[in-house]
Amino acid sequence: MMTPSIRKAGGASGSASPGRLHWRGWRSGPKRLLVAVIVLAGMTMATAAPASAKTTTQQQQQQVTYVANSGGDSVSVIDTVTNTVIDTITVGDGPSALAINPAGTRVYVANATSGTVSVIDTSTNTVIATITVGANPTGLAVTPGGTRVYVANTNTDNVSVIDTSTNTVIDTITVGDAPIGVAVTPGATRVYVANSGSDNVSVISTATNTVTDTITVGDNPQELAVTPGATRVYVANSGSDNVSVISTATNTVTDTITVGDAPRAVAVTPGGTRVYVTNQGTDDVSVISTATNTVTTTITVGDNPQGVAVTQGGTRVYVTNTGADNVSVISTATNTVTGTITVGDAPIGVDSGLIPE
Repeated sequence: MMTPSIRKAGGASGSASPGRLHWRGWRSGPKRLLVAVIVLAGMTMATAAPASAKTTTQQQQQQVTYVANSGGDSVSVIDTVTNTVIDTITVGDGPSALAINPAGTRVYVANATSGTVSVIDTSTNTVIATITVGANPTGLAVTPGGTRVYVANTNTDNVSVIDTSTNTVIDTITVGDAPIGVAVTPGATRVYVANSGSDNVSVISTATNTVTDTITVGDNPQELAVTPGATRVYVANSGSDNVSVISTATNTVTDTITVGDAPRAVAVTPGGTRVYVTNQGTDDVSVISTATNTVTTTITVGDNPQGVAVTQGGTRVYVTNTGADNVSVISTATNTVTGTITVGDAPIGVDSGLIPE
């Protein structure tokens, strides 16, 4: 999600040139030769400085996973290297969803019961702002540029648009009945919203913040995700035990995939080759191959799995088990659970990303 910002080092390598060394004035001899070697060595070290600076910058990031604990009104912070909880942050009442911004500097948390969004500063893991939105916000997504947050308000049938520079709501968009899931295309031109009460998906143009299309999907759609190439949207339909595949070129459903009982959330791997779907009713995760749109394996996890997130490197998947108060860690290499992490009460929302150290 993030690319480190690297400054090119200046200094000797930018100003030195053979002409400025005045080679003609030098006499031959061992001492003169030794001095020349030292000068050239210094130039080589200066030239190599940018590569060293790049390495330092890249190392100043930490892979973490944030988990919204709806029953404990808190967010757990997991270090994905050790798979341990390194911090717990108090937020609003009934946090149900969260999203990390592309820069890794902020986490936005939708607090369903209090009708607010908490803004967490990742450098201190403290709440720096609280934004009032609609009633029962249950889903949200940050645009790729990090300038806007789109929040689905289930009880008011609309989407709040937050300006991240001011942490204020700048627009409200009416969508379908009981919106839950929100996903933004990689190009930030469209927002897809799953409306659980009207069994459809609203398509919002980010240029005008208006609904430009409505797509009928399965029964009781919950969460949804856009592929990295922005060609498809995968929608989990809890009531019909399947996943709808939407073509973004035509905004029509081109395929329907049967998964487990009561699918809740979906996440696409960074390479776009697989989709992981949490099934609440069968306590497992369906793995879909995007090449064939078929389920290739099913992974047993904890009780009542809901949220799912893939790490940026695509090596692991984190699944929140609401009934077990823990998170299952899946290795994408083997599609097996390699660890279980205890978090807060009734975890739901989850997101994984790189944050500056």
